[in-house]
Amino acid sequence: MNHINTADDKIKVMLVEDHHVLRDGLRMLINAQNDMIVVAEAGDGAAALSLLQGGLQAEILISDLNLPIMDGLTLFDNLSKENLPVKSIAFSMLNSEKHIEQAFQLGCYGYLTKSIESDELLFGIRQVSLGKKYICSDIVDAVTQNLHKGIEEIAIEDVPDLSDREREILELISNGMTNMQISDQIFLSKRTVEGHRQSLLEKTGSRNTAVLIKYAVVHGLVR
Repeated sequence: MNHINTADDKIKVMLVEDHHVLRDGLRMLINAQNDMIVVAEAGDGAAALSLLQGGLQAEILISDLNLPIMDGLTLFDNLSKENLPVKSIAFSMLNSEKHIEQAFQLGCYGYLTKSIESDELLFGIRQVSLGKKYICSDIVDAVTQNLHKGIEEIAIEDVPDLSDREREILELISNGMTNMQISDQIFLSKRTVEGHRQSLLEKTGSRNTAVLIKYAVVHGLVR
C-alpha cells in the first residue's frame, strides 16, 4: 500500500508575493502535490518576517524580490541575521548577476525566475528542502552563453598560481557559500576567508564574485 503523506510529512512552504493572482496559482500548484503544502502567505517582507519571528513553522520560503514595505533581499538578510530555520528561494522576474549574487550572499538556497515551468519550480523546492542549492535552467543557460563576457580574455598559461587553500575556497565560493559558511566549514576565521576572497579577486582581475566564478569556470579552476 502506498504511503499517504500527512501534513506533518509534507514540505511546509511559505509564499511571499504581493500579486494575488500569482500567489493563488502558486498555492494551488503546491497544494496539489503529494509531498508539499503551503502553510502561510504574506504580501510583503515585513509581514512574512513577523510570522516567522512569531514561531511559524515553515521549511521553505519562496519570495519575490520586489515587495512593498520590506523587499525580498532585506527579508533574506533579516532571516539570515536572526538565524531563523527556513530555507529561502528568490522568485523574481529579475535575473541580473547582481541580484542573483546578492540573494545567495544573503543566505538564499535557490533562485528561480517567474518564466520557469511549473515542473522546474517544484523540482527546485524539493532540491532546496534537501539542503541543496538550486538555480533555474533559464539562469544557467544565460550564464553559459555569456561565460566569456565581462572578463578579460586571459590565456590559460597566464592563469595565476593559486594555493591549495585558495582553490578550496574558490570551489566553495562557486557553490554559493558565504564567507561565514566557508569559515564554519573549513575552520578558518571569517576575516581570513575574506582575505582569501579578496586575494582571489585581485589575482584574477575580477571586479566581483560573479565575475570570479565565471573566470574559474572558463579556466577550469572549479569542478
